[in-house]
Amino acid sequence: MIGPRIRSFREKRCLTLVELSQSTGVSASTLSRLEAGKRAPNLELVVPVARALGLDLDDIVPREVVDPRVEQTVKVIDGVRFETLAAASSPVQTYKVSMPTHPDGAEAIPDLHVHDGYEWIYLLSGRLRLVIAQKEVILNAGESAEFDTRFPHWMTPLEGPAEMLSIFSTEGRRIHMRARPLAEDE
Repeated sequence: MIGPRIRSFREKRCLTLVELSQSTGVSASTLSRLEAGKRAPNLELVVPVARALGLDLDDIVPREVVDPRVEQTVKVIDGVRFETLAAASSPVQTYKVSMPTHPDGAEAIPDLHVHDGYEWIYLLSGRLRLVIAQKEVILNAGESAEFDTRFPHWMTPLEGPAEMLSIFSTEGRRIHMRARPLAEDE
């Protein structure tokens, strides 16, 4: 894998084997065998090639491909199900959120939440009441919203359960993880 990567980088820079040889001190025939996979790469060969091509070793030596599947975890808080869809190390945190029917019909707006970051939601099913500061909107399945979470906000399903995808920027990782605030005695 290293040889073809070196060839690709060399050709992108429009360099011949002879020109690369002159700037590395490695013979053109050795470079040719290295690129063809007929010569085992070692640091003595790869370091000068990387320098001559203006690359880091990480650019030439492929990193191990890790299993891309995400270990999904589920949290249920106050009846709201949060299923992780992105790795904890991801620059964005993504959840599938399943909200049950609100027992009170969500008439009164509780204290609104505030935290750093941005939130993007896409409503998969149901209807959702979203309050951001003094603005209130109703989202239907297939609609999305994006907002700065430093503004006070709150959401609840209307007329039945709702499911949504929720994406947070890195700054928004401290998700409040509640669909509605806990009562004082909880």
